[in-house]
Amino acid sequence: MKTEKAVAGDRALFLNFANRISPQINRKVHLLASFIEKEKGEGILEIVPTYRSLCIYYDPLRLTLKDLKTALDQIEHELERAKKTPPARVLEIPVVYGGEYGSDLGFVASSSGLSEEEVIQIHSGRDYLIYMCGFSPGFSYLGGLDERIATPRLKTPRVRVPAGSVGIAEEQTGIYPLESAGGWRLIGRTPLKLFDPYRDPPIPFVPGDYFRFIPISEEEYQKKLEKVRRGDYKILIHDSQQGSFSCI
Repeated sequence: MKTEKAVAGDRALFLNFANRISPQINRKVHLLASFIEKEKGEGILEIVPTYRSLCIYYDPLRLTLKDLKTALDQIEHELERAKKTPPARVLEIPVVYGGEYGSDLGFVASSSGLSEEEVIQIHSGRDYLIYMCGFSPGFSYLGGLDERIATPRLKTPRVRVPAGSVGIAEEQTGIYPLESAGGWRLIGRTPLKLFDPYRDPPIPFVPGDYFRFIPISEEEYQKKLEKVRRGDYKILIHDSQQGSFSCI
């Protein structure tokens, strides 16, 4: 798992794993990030994983660049010998598709030569790896979208996209956790609150987890939304290795 290391300013080190995007490369990124997070010593300030790279912010008054590089070489060596990855979690995300909740579903269907129902079946028919989070707190960039429903972004972004909106942009799909501007094609909405600064943790998932979209009716959406508002809704989680279930 040898990586390219490059200095990023006077207090950050950039690690590049490869010049391509793949689940295998992304898994290595998050494995190293989780190990550093667990074992990090004095001087490590923040760890930012992306699709195929990792940025480590450190305090140069407490940790020298040379010592950081030496520690990372040792960690990479240990991980290469261990050959283990943490079990992946799959979170169930209920989604009401189309109508006022997904105004671009018809466009995605027509541009793909499919019916709206076929788009829904395709979109909800697989688990999506959370490659990284960015843009806004809890915004998840999901990989694995079926190329049959890949759709270009809007030419002009919307000023307001409701929180919980599920969108498609090129070969990616994702969820807007907060109301914001955005240019992705909206196909549905989840009642879940995927970012809450008053919750611990504020974001109930981490990069490396998976999302599984579950189609629901508008009536089900309203019922689940009310539970979410009351704080009564629990997200169902599958353990990919043990086949067990849990809730958060």
